Amino acid sequence: MMISFWVSIGVMCAVAALFVAWPLYRRQQRLSPLTAATVVAVVAVGAGLYAAIGNPEAPPDGAALSDIDDMVTALARRLEDDPTDLKGWTMLGRSYMSLGNYAGAADAFERATELESSRNAQTLVGLAEAILARDNSRIEGRVSALFESALSIEPNNPTALFYGGIGAFNRGNKEIAATRWEKLLGLNPPEEIQNIMRQRIAEWRGQPPPTPVERPGAVVSADVSVSKEAAATLPAEATVFVIARDPNAPSPPIAVTRRRLSELPTTVELRDQDSMIPGRSLSGFAEFELVARVSVSGEPVARSGDWFASAIVNPSESRDVNLAIQEQVP
Repeated sequence: MMISFWVSIGVMCAVAALFVAWPLYRRQQRLSPLTAATVVAVVAVGAGLYAAIGNPEAPPDGAALSDIDDMVTALARRLEDDPTDLKGWTMLGRSYMSLGNYAGAADAFERATELESSRNAQTLVGLAEAILARDNSRIEGRVSALFESALSIEPNNPTALFYGGIGAFNRGNKEIAATRWEKLLGLNPPEEIQNIMRQRIAEWRGQPPPTPVERPGAVVSADVSVSKEAAATLPAEATVFVIARDPNAPSPPIAVTRRRLSELPTTVELRDQDSMIPGRSLSGFAEFELVARVSVSGEPVARSGDWFASAIVNPSESRDVNLAIQEQVP
């Protein structure tokens, strides 16, 4: 679970780095290997490699390698003897990416993709990123097709949504590009990224750049609490997402904010500044559903085992809501 949490953080940081590089990308219409390297989600390479090639019960002189390069080399050699080790090829691909060996990463992800019969979205994304960095190319051709395949398998994959949006833009389809980045906004990336995303979406849709909307009061105020039963099964650092959404079109949400479980009970206010998409303000909805959900995985998308509460809000009647988290996602 902790690895999954840091993977999610790594992906969001990768998106953040790409936004920094956006002006350069717009001029060159390509990602250099250096730029691509900054957007790879590197997750516990040393620990992962040890898990792949090490043995916690082995003698100390044979269990630990001196540095990451030696560990990567050892893993590559082991895969020569066991070429069907899917997890090993995936770890090798990630490790080569972290070391800047993009050709090696592409080869490793190719092997992993073959073993999975191209059915794993994250492996397809890894292969596409490696080829993109290796060839210093535009997001088109096979690279674009790999991201498209990843989205067909996992429509909410953040990295595929990001690159898939750029790929659609390169093909001249700004509508698809904007829609994909709107969905990415719905996955609640860090707040500092959201304004830049909204600017790009507005540009693609031919709309004026969004400006912050200041409102004196909250559109809705929710008293959020959690039952003792739920709290007993959850870590105190678990993320609590408070989401306003249209019941008839729940994705992307209208507005999102987040808290930590340790902060509950608390009062959470949602304003128009929390709206996810330009021109789709929370105050513009006569009625919406408000959901408070404790994410076991740390991801904004609901998963089995999450705890939640929900209520329908009609701001013209009342802006105050009580959300007691006590139901669990099957």
